[in-house]
This record gives sequence, structure tokens and C-alpha cells, in this order.
Amino acid sequence: MPRASGAHAVRLIDELRRAVEEFDPKGHRDVRLARRRTLRLLKLATSALDRRHYDPGHVTASGIVLSPDQRDMLLVYHRRLDRWLQPGGHVERTDRSIAGAAMREVFEETGVVTRHDVVPRMVGISVHQIPQSSREPAHLHHDIVWRFVAANTRLGTNGERQRAVWCRMDELERYDADAPLLRSVKRALASPSPRDEG
Repeated sequence: MPRASGAHAVRLIDELRRAVEEFDPKGHRDVRLARRRTLRLLKLATSALDRRHYDPGHVTASGIVLSPDQRDMLLVYHRRLDRWLQPGGHVERTDRSIAGAAMREVFEETGVVTRHDVVPRMVGISVHQIPQSSREPAHLHHDIVWRFVAANTRLGTNGERQRAVWCRMDELERYDADAPLLRSVKRALASPSPRDEG
């Protein structure tokens, strides 16, 4: 997101600050640290959403996307990091919310449509290093992770689509899922099912 100003960007920051403040680390030291670092970043106001803000980084949004039967989750191959991760990316000026940014990134990267009648839930927060490239220095992503349920399991094939797979929950180790991802998946599965939510 280019450096934003105005009431919309301020509202995004305020909503995100409240969500991060209310997020329970559940005793995980690294999650407590990520929460503290992200709250410190958010004090910089709209700069926190600017993808060109490299020190101390910027906010990103990603999604733990469960299949309709909640037996699988969506993964994409991140070429720059050379690993499988949940889909996600930067916040754009047109995003109505941080969860909306994650939902948009899910569709852009995979073509998967998420259910709009299931309320997104924050299930993770992670601060991780992005390596230097020819276009930008090394910097931090303060990633806010949301839980979604897919409307179906069809994957797209054009546009920005990356290599994407539906992964069985008991096969995440095959994709070298790290501790933050596994914790977010556990929270996502513990959230109420779509039937419970309406």
C-alpha cells in the first residue's frame, strides 16, 4: 500500500490495533513478542501499512483457508522464500479492512473464493524477515493471519496465480510447516464451524 492518509487509513490502523491488543498469545513467548512489536509499529500510524516502509517494516495480511469440509487447507509456494506458506501479501489502498486484504490476496494468488457469510477471525500474528532483493532491502513483515472457509476447492490458473495446493491437515509436515503456521491452523480449526456461525 502506498503511503496512505485520511480517515480510511486511520480507521484501518485503529481496527487493527484493537484486534492485536485483544489477541491472546496463549502463553507463546514468540507470539507475545510479535504482538508487542506490531503494536509498536502501529504507533507509526499509516506508515505501518506502507510497503515501502522498511524500518521497522510494515503490516501484511494472510489467510488460513480451510476447505468446505475443513479437512484441508490452502498453501502457496513462495518463490522468494523458497517455501510453502499460507497465501497473503501487502495491504492496498482499496482494501476495506485488513481481513479484506487477506481475502483479496487469497483470491489473487490462488483463485479460491472464500465464503462471505463466515466472519473472518484473527488466528495468528507473526513477525518475520524478508530477505534483500534487487528492488528492496531486507525488512520485516508484521503478518496478521485470518481464518477463512472456502466456498469450494477450485483453483484458478491465470493472472497472479501462484503454485497452490490443498493440503491435508495431517500432511502439513510434508510441506515443512513452521511453528507459527501450525499454531494458526490449530486456532483456525478451534474456531466455530460455518454451521455454528450461520
